[in-house]
Amino acid sequence: MDAAGRAGRGPEQAGGAAGAGQGGAGPGDAGALTAELLQRRLARFAAAREWGQYHTPKNLAAALSVEASELLEIFQWLTPGQAARIMDDPENAFRVRDEVADVLAYTLQLCEVLGIDALEALAAKIERNERRFPAGPYPLGPEPSAAREVPPRSSAPPHSPE
Repeated sequence: MDAAGRAGRGPEQAGGAAGAGQGGAGPGDAGALTAELLQRRLARFAAAREWGQYHTPKNLAAALSVEASELLEIFQWLTPGQAARIMDDPENAFRVRDEVADVLAYTLQLCEVLGIDALEALAAKIERNERRFPAGPYPLGPEPSAAREVPPRSSAPPHSPE
């Protein structure tokens, strides 16, 4: 990622003391956590550092991909058994939680910039998957194309770069 993108990196710093006591969603507010509160906290964190100029949908999507790759890297060479026990080791558990937090932070920031209600989008996706994959044993291999629910694609050209 370029220097501008790295300068805008910061969700991993948005936890802990940074922003604690600034409208909830801090480490001690577990009962009050909502996606909306966390999005506002992340937005305040970025605004206080003047990172808004870097938080374009493209940059946030790229950063999300990088963070997801960093999460994957932790598991890359583990056996299935080792991966299942990763949280038993405090150092590895910390790394996994930290990368999951980064992925979630960039996801929430991307949703904020695009005006997506993250929880509503997730609920709708779960409902589609419940229809697409009914309960019960599912055969291995590709699903029949007739059962596949494919959203319509726009025939409009992609958006021009800003």
